[in-house]
Amino acid sequence: MSGEFIAIEGNIGAGKTSLAKMLSTELSCRLMLEQFEENSFLPKFYVDPERYSFPLELSFLAERYQQLKGIPSRSSLFGEYLIADYFIQKCLIFARANLPEDEFRLYREFFYMASSGVELPGKLVFLYVETPRLLHNISIRGREYEQNIGADYLNKINEGYMQFFRQAELSGQTSMLILDINRLDFVKHPDHYEIIRDAILKDYPPGVHRIEPHA
Repeated sequence: MSGEFIAIEGNIGAGKTSLAKMLSTELSCRLMLEQFEENSFLPKFYVDPERYSFPLELSFLAERYQQLKGIPSRSSLFGEYLIADYFIQKCLIFARANLPEDEFRLYREFFYMASSGVELPGKLVFLYVETPRLLHNISIRGREYEQNIGADYLNKINEGYMQFFRQAELSGQTSMLILDINRLDFVKHPDHYEIIRDAILKDYPPGVHRIEPHA
C-alpha cells in the first residue's frame, strides 16, 4: 500500500475520536484531531442555536481548512497512514441541519471556495451508531454543553450522513465504509477493536461499502 489518509467519521458520541487515537497509536502514524473544544461558539450554539449557528459553522469551516490544507497528498505518504477524526464534507452535513435555507446557500459558497484545494481521504469510515446509544455515550462522557442534545437532532445528523452516502459524492476516488458498530464496544473490549481495525485496514475499491462486523 502506498500510504493512506483515513478519516473516521460519525455522529456526536459515536466514538470517532477514540477510535482515531487507538488506530494512530497502534499504527504509529500521524493523528489529526478536530479542535472542537477550543471553539468558543460551540457552548453558545447549544444554548441559542438560532443566534450562533452561522458563526459556529463558519468557525468550524475555517479551523478544518487550516488543518487540512497542510496535509501531504496520499501519493507522498510513502506507506504510512494519516488518521483524522473528521472529513471536510461534514461541514455541509452539519450546516444543512443547523442553518435556514438562505444562510445555508451562502455558507455553501464559502465551503466550496475553502474546500477546493483540500486533500480528500483515500478511505472514509463512518461509524454508524443508533440514537439511543449515542445519547447514552453523550451522557457518560459528561460534556456539560452537550447534555441537552436531543434524539431529534441526532436523527437529523444521522440522516444527513446517510443522504451524503446515497449521493456518493466522493466515489470516484474514495472508499467509503459505513461500519455498523451497534453490537460492538471497541473501547471496553480489545477484541471488538481488533475486529473494527481489521475491517478498516482491508483494501476496498472506491464507492460505498456497508459493513456489519460481529464479535
